[in-house]
Amino acid sequence: RGSRDQAMPAMYALTPRCTLPPHRRAPPPCRAASPTPAALARADPDELRSTWPQRAWTLAGSAAVLSSLSASASLAADSGSYAEPLAAALAAYTVADLATGVYHWLVDNYGDASTPLVGAQIAAFQGHHRHPSTITRREPCNNLHALARAVALALPAVEAAAAAAHAPAAAHAFAGTFAACVVLSQQFHAWAHEKRRRLPPGVEALQAAGVLVSRAQHAAHHRQPYSTNYCILSGMWNGVLDRHKVFEALEMVVFFRTGVRPRSWDETQAAWMEDTSGSVTAVAVTDSCF
Repeated sequence: RGSRDQAMPAMYALTPRCTLPPHRRAPPPCRAASPTPAALARADPDELRSTWPQRAWTLAGSAAVLSSLSASASLAADSGSYAEPLAAALAAYTVADLATGVYHWLVDNYGDASTPLVGAQIAAFQGHHRHPSTITRREPCNNLHALARAVALALPAVEAAAAAAHAPAAAHAFAGTFAACVVLSQQFHAWAHEKRRRLPPGVEALQAAGVLVSRAQHAAHHRQPYSTNYCILSGMWNGVLDRHKVFEALEMVVFFRTGVRPRSWDETQAAWMEDTSGSVTAVAVTDSCF
């Protein structure tokens, strides 16, 4: 019994990034595979241009957002009070930043290109780590259409349910603002990679004020092992999440319950590291990254 008691602290003494010693019942092998080589292959720059289907999805998503916000404004006008919708919109902006971080953490660390529904996004994120500046050369609808498509499909159903339940203006404001922030986070992400001299007027000031995620803050995410600063809307949650090691705690829960290791625990594969050769050729991915 004495030897067993002495062994127990060593077993549970977890080092940073969770390098766990072997134990009697080995966990299942990690099922988080790397993106397929095709996902990181070089491509024609035409892949960065917007297509008509991408423009159509972006327009459909924008229309869904405007419809939601219009419903909120109409209800607020009828009630004579705009305070609640404005507060709901601010709350949605705050929650959306957290949502981008959680989603970014998930696709960065789990699954691969064959994962149902989000496999293309997972491959795109790893391609983005390899060629981070590619996002700045994507045309707007090329960059936004994937998230806009999700909004175009989901938001009308949410709005219909809210209308059927006679939800107040604040509910519509929250839904519309959250959807808009999630879609636009991809553009804010692109600006976080853009050269200062090429930023649109006012964007640098918004980044400095913390309204949009800053170039300096997001640059920290692109250092190995890519395990911090996941939020890409305003980045307001990054400090709290990283300081309190929230994602590391979640990774521990996932590991002990499933045996799946996140990618950030292991040495970064060369295929995922930033290409510093100076090439500006596009990366072939099936969708833009979040």
